[in-house]
Amino acid sequence: MDLEKIMRTATRAAYRAGRILNGHFGSVKQLPKKGAIDLVTEADLEAEQAIIATIREIYPDHGILAEESGASGNSQAGRQTWRWIIDPLDGTTNYAHALPIYAVSIAFAQQEKVLMGLVFNPSSGELFTAFHGQGAQLNGEAIGVSSTEKLNESLLVTGFPYTVATHTPRWAMARFERCLTSAQGVRRLGSAALDLCYVACGRFEGFWEENLKPWDTAAGMCIVEEAGGVISDYSGQPYSIEDRQILATNSHIHSEMVTLLTGEDTY
Repeated sequence: MDLEKIMRTATRAAYRAGRILNGHFGSVKQLPKKGAIDLVTEADLEAEQAIIATIREIYPDHGILAEESGASGNSQAGRQTWRWIIDPLDGTTNYAHALPIYAVSIAFAQQEKVLMGLVFNPSSGELFTAFHGQGAQLNGEAIGVSSTEKLNESLLVTGFPYTVATHTPRWAMARFERCLTSAQGVRRLGSAALDLCYVACGRFEGFWEENLKPWDTAAGMCIVEEAGGVISDYSGQPYSIEDRQILATNSHIHSEMVTLLTGEDTY
């Protein structure tokens, strides 16, 4: 598989989607909600259609897993295939409120192995990319995770699951409190894809969240790992894009973060 061609296709798709998102920004038409606080806009749908059309022009037989339209192509028959994992607009709530913290996320995988990750913020123009085994880049320049070794000198970022509107977030808040009181600070930006990329380029030392979907994490996971970071679930076990929990760090604070996130909580 020509991964350079894959990246060129993904980049073209991301920029096409970005133009759509920028065109709607500030005048968004919200469509019916997917959940109590889980939004979808016309921009999500148009951007996803543009991404899929761009991929299909070059790779008509590849499987696609996309947030709004689900699985198509070979992905319907299982995971033994090449497939693209797409989030056309990660950070929809931010976008709907004209907050310019959102991204297009595109990953390319063989079975469960992500070989390429791309995250593009159309508002800032920042393009994060990575190939498996070849490092990560921001706008063509190599990036790496932070060298900070102490948790109390670390800036963390997190998100809260959409289920907080319907289920008491007791365990999530307990974890948040432990991390907040142990780190230099904690932020909540509203885009998991960008959170992961910001760990990759050293802006944050760690990120954790739960109940995410493959399209939220696949591209960012590849970028973090290629930038020298570590990804696991909360218990420190290897992470799969199908997993319920994700922890990403600069590696130095990973064991301390596992301790904070596991604590005494049980499900």
